[in-house]
Order: sequence, then C-alpha cells, then structure tokens
Amino acid sequence: MTTTAPTATTTPVLPPLHIGRHVIGSPVVLAPMAGITNRAFRRLCRGYGAAGLEAGGASGATSLYVAEMVTSRALVERTPETMRLISHDPEEFPRSVQLYSVDPATAGLAARMLVTEDRADHIDLNFGCPVPKVTRKGGGAALPWKTDLFRSIVRAVVREASPYDVPVTVKMRVGIDEDHVTYLDAGRIAEAEGVAAVALHGRTAAQAYSGQADWDAIARLKEAVTSVPVLGNGDIWSAEDALAMVRHTGCDGVVVGRGCLGRPWLFTDLAAAFAGSEERVRPGLREVTDVLRRHAEYLVDFFEDEQRGCREIRKHIAWYLKGFPAGSTVRNRLALVDSLEALDALIAGMDLDAPWPGEPAEGPRGRAGSPRVVALPENWLRGRELDAVQREQVAQAELSVSGG
Repeated sequence: MTTTAPTATTTPVLPPLHIGRHVIGSPVVLAPMAGITNRAFRRLCRGYGAAGLEAGGASGATSLYVAEMVTSRALVERTPETMRLISHDPEEFPRSVQLYSVDPATAGLAARMLVTEDRADHIDLNFGCPVPKVTRKGGGAALPWKTDLFRSIVRAVVREASPYDVPVTVKMRVGIDEDHVTYLDAGRIAEAEGVAAVALHGRTAAQAYSGQADWDAIARLKEAVTSVPVLGNGDIWSAEDALAMVRHTGCDGVVVGRGCLGRPWLFTDLAAAFAGSEERVRPGLREVTDVLRRHAEYLVDFFEDEQRGCREIRKHIAWYLKGFPAGSTVRNRLALVDSLEALDALIAGMDLDAPWPGEPAEGPRGRAGSPRVVALPENWLRGRELDAVQREQVAQAELSVSGG
C-alpha cells in the first residue's frame, strides 16, 4: 500500500484499550454493520489494523472487530444463517459477537450459549439500531427508554458471561429523539450492572445517520461514567477525525462504522495515528482493485458460493471506487458481476495507474438518510417503565424480528 509521511513515532495519543481481560493495542472498534462486518470484511480490516499497529510500534490485539448483529432468539434456535454470522477465523481474537434482544430471558440464554460453547470472547449488546422494523418492536435505540427492561437485559447477559470472564459492552444512541434522551441514564445503569465499556453514537434514532453527530454528548457520558471505558462513535471518516473526537470528548477509544466502507486500510491509519505515527495509506487504483478482488474472494469463501459472494461484493464497489475515474459504464457493469472471472475482466479494463484522487475519495460514505419520526410500540413514550401490555408486546417481539 502506498503511504505518505515517515513512520516517525512519538508518544502514543491514547494508551491501549482495556475491555475486561482484553488489551486492545489500538483503541479502535469496528462497529457491527448488517451485511457488512461478516468474517470476510473483518479479515481485511484485521490485516490493515495490524499493519498500522506495527508502524506505530504498539502491541496487543490490533483493534476490536465486532461481527454483525444477530438476534438472541435466532441464536438460541441455531438458525443456519445466524450460526454463519457468528463464525470467526481461527486466528481471530478476541472473537466479538453483537446481540440484539428485547427479552432478558432469551438474551441470557443466548449469552449462555456463546460462553459455554466457547463461541465468543466478547459480547456487545445493541441498543443503538434506528431501523424501523427494530424500533417499532421496542428494540435497538428505542429500548433504553424503558429503564427496567434495559437493566434486566444487561444484567442477564453479564450474569451469564461473567463466570467465563467474557466481557460485555453496550452500544447505544443519544436517545429516541431530542425530547426523549436516554444515554446518561443508560450509561450509568450499564456501568452499575458490570459492563466492561459503553459506546455512544452521538445521534438520536430520529436522526438515523443524518446531520452531525453530537460529540458533546460523548463528552458528557465520559463525565458520567467513570469506572469503565467510554467509546465515541459518529462522523469518523479519517484518522484525523478520530484524533479530533478524542481531543474534544476525552473518550477512551473510538468506534468506526461507515468510514471504513470500501477502505479497510482506514484501520492502518487509525492504529498508526493512535500510536503517534503520521503515516497514512494513500492507495492508487491498482492497489484499491487488488483489495476489492481480495474482498470478493473472502466473501466467496465465507458463503461457500461464488455467485453469492460476487453478489455481496456489488454493494461495496461504489465505496471502493469513490473518487476514482472509473466511468459510469464500468461501474454499472461491476454492479452486475456474478463470478470472480467476470470481476477480473472488468478490473483489467480500468486505468489501474490512476493515483489516489485525494479529496474526492475522502469524507462521508454510505447513506445518511434523513430525520424521521421513530416507529415505536403503542404508548411506548407514556412512561419509562413497561406496563403489562408492553411486557407482552416485547415478549412477542423477540419472536418476530428475523434472526441473523
């Protein structure tokens, strides 16, 4: 990979991140993203994170790479797709799984399965998803509004995981909307229940991914939660953004989601930056297409199906080629690839000597969406505790959100 600036190392910007017994050399977490952070993508990110850690002279696990969310119910029922999603490479450590649940009993059973069968070294709990099919069931970013339910789920998972020394973390949002803010209460509850860290995406569910992340909220959470690490998430598109977030909020590490879409080498930049190095990756088109091709190969291996792996790589192509002069015809044809051979042929027809385009390749990637009214169960906002009807609703909701 082409780099800029020397590998000069100064004092590390942040010390290693401690998540329970795990020491993460670079204080960076890959955010779980549906359809993205499968074993194939995590393999790419780990490789680049290791390169950055080596450049900075740091040690420990490179970063924490979280698998895409699975529902507790589907995990307990061992649906084939869910079992695929929690699979890890033999050398992957810590093995990190994110659980979604709206039912404490099922969440506890899922955690018990993960730890007793040695399927995870770290469990993250999703309380930040803003997708309507999740929030309308009282899950994701809607759930912390019900403090008793939130506390019960966290307690159940920590209770099952603690005897096996598997740390549990929580990822959440600022709240449902600006009138229904939950993060400070949720952070304090999670800390009291024994989680190993809390992560905050500085947006409400109503914002989805629009507007700007509220880094001040991350700073306030850092002031409120003092005994475990606080991680910041939102609008990290470069290593410089990550450093700026740390300076602004005092957070102990960062969680990166959309910023690494089509650029897994961002983990090289992040690891180097937090180790005090100014080295950054600036790949030309030949190097980028090499990564794209390797990603496709990893997907084929993950799905054990060449056609499905190639269908999955399609969503990544625009992100990889952002800013490069690939041309609409080539881009359209790439979006229809159904074999590695076809992908190779299309790549061979591109101007592979094109250099890194600079600014056009930087900045936001992925869909931001627009602000919206959050879909919620009936009367969800009437109070902070579940009523009898809502208890029945959330019990049924665990059954109706598809797993995997």
